[in-house]
Amino acid sequence: MSFNSILNIFLPKDKVFYQLFESVSEVLVKMGAKLVNVVSETDFEKRASLIKEIEDMEHLNDEFSHKIFTELGKNFITPFDREDIHYLATSLDDVADYIYSSAKKINFYHVDPHDKGIQKMAELISMGCKELHKAVSELRNMKNLRQITDALVAINYIENQADDVFDKSVEQLFDNEPDAKELIKKKEIFQVMEIATDKCEDAANVIESIIIKYA
Repeated sequence: MSFNSILNIFLPKDKVFYQLFESVSEVLVKMGAKLVNVVSETDFEKRASLIKEIEDMEHLNDEFSHKIFTELGKNFITPFDREDIHYLATSLDDVADYIYSSAKKINFYHVDPHDKGIQKMAELISMGCKELHKAVSELRNMKNLRQITDALVAINYIENQADDVFDKSVEQLFDNEPDAKELIKKKEIFQVMEIATDKCEDAANVIESIIIKYA
């Protein structure tokens, strides 16, 4: 084996991990935008088609996550701590899972998503995904720390907004929804959507930990 071949074994595969994380965050942006489309669509069958697209994107992100974990097992040296890579991959995957779960439950429960609270939550989830993508895209070189920190602050603000929307929406449900079954179904959808914003914040916290260590 040549010296260059031996050296390549120990060189960090920065590009591999960064490309995979960027691919995951790009898909999250698309999923967030598609969720906004779902809650804006009044036709059940058209919503079902949009939800299927979200499901396909969630499966794609599962594949990217699997590749990240595979690379962790193959590479001796990584661009940052192996635990941080694992945590970031897991937290981004959680965001995708809860976006899909939010969309799926709308049609599964036959809930009309034409609700200001549901639509606002979808917008906040989409905004959180966009900010995550901004932060993840800057991890490659960490030269623009201001852009990363601005994105992380925005995600925290979005999560706080989602908490407020959740509280107000649930309060209105109990005040105005006479159908107990409908109340339970909508409350669960709000909960899942709120968790999606929590997961965005979890991913942001991992990114913050990474830049504190390595910036």
